[in-house]
Amino acid sequence: MQVLTPLVEFHNSRNMKKTQALEAFGALSQETRLDVFRRLVREFPDPMAAGDLAKELDVPPSTLSTHLGILSRAGLVKAERQGRTILYAADTEGTRALLTFLIKDCCRGQPEICKPLFDAATNVCC
Repeated sequence: MQVLTPLVEFHNSRNMKKTQALEAFGALSQETRLDVFRRLVREFPDPMAAGDLAKELDVPPSTLSTHLGILSRAGLVKAERQGRTILYAADTEGTRALLTFLIKDCCRGQPEICKPLFDAATNVCC
């Protein structure tokens, strides 16, 4: 099994740069890519084959490939080759970095104020 990784650069502190956040938001600002990302998040931790995604979302395979490449370069999706099949999954580290970028300066350093925001996010997915 060969893991294919996107070229995403983070500071040594693992903080996302503004340009990387903008790339991720740009990737998610297109309807099909948002649908793909949300579908992979729902399936996580299991990956999905590109063909299955294309059928489920009614997207031509070549178009889906382009969208997956954009999401991968944005650090939101990772790919893994198994034989002749490429499996895709949401990249939780990239997603976490994006969410952290959004809220890291929240509430002027008073985490108790942000608790409802964190609770809402974790109640939805965890």
